[in-house]
Amino acid sequence: MGIEKLTDKAAKQDKIVEMFDDIASTYDKANRVLSMGIDIQWRKKGCDKAFEILGKKQLGQITDVATGTGDLLIYWKEQAAKNGVNIEKYVGIDPSVGMLEVARGKVDFATFIEGKAQALPIEDQSSDVISISYGIRNVVDRVEALQEFNRALKPGGLVVILEFTKQERRGVVDKVVDFGMKNILPRVGGFISKNYEAYKYLPDSIEEFLTTEMLSTELEEAGFEMKYTKSFSMGISTLLVAQKR
Repeated sequence: MGIEKLTDKAAKQDKIVEMFDDIASTYDKANRVLSMGIDIQWRKKGCDKAFEILGKKQLGQITDVATGTGDLLIYWKEQAAKNGVNIEKYVGIDPSVGMLEVARGKVDFATFIEGKAQALPIEDQSSDVISISYGIRNVVDRVEALQEFNRALKPGGLVVILEFTKQERRGVVDKVVDFGMKNILPRVGGFISKNYEAYKYLPDSIEEFLTTEMLSTELEEAGFEMKYTKSFSMGISTLLVAQKR
């Protein structure tokens, strides 16, 4: 039974990676259109909050997990400059070869490595910050991934998570948001990427995911102390920042 379960989980993870390989070339365009560019501000807020909590002007390494096309690394560098923080090394990790190919073509200051969140190809206590934007939801072995983040972070290091967490939608505005996520998003994303199933997966995966409170609990159980949570745009996106104990 255990082996069968592991095989199912591995097959599910491989299917998700294959999906991202397929939409890699149109991923950035779809993101900007679907979010109307608001996601850029969400990402910058995460970077700024991390620098504020750490309170350091010199950091050795920022590792972006499930880096996709490397978007967040660009904002890490931009916000580091604005906050007067010097970063020695930027690393992006993703299991999708297609995504990494796009990332290497647009981000020339980072090292990109093929790898999974639950088995990071970096050394113990090597990173000051580990970030993952809209990717933890796609990690089948999420608990193992959070433990890996703890292993790879320096003492006092931060994990910065941006994610579409599950919400209780009860009011009229909530129902409008829910309708858009389930009906408009898959059609627009599918039209841009020519892969309707990939963008149908997004609202489905959010519905099956954790609430902010549940994810916070998992972080604490993995050895982190919650430092900051913030909900954006009527609860569509959530920022969580936690510190390694």
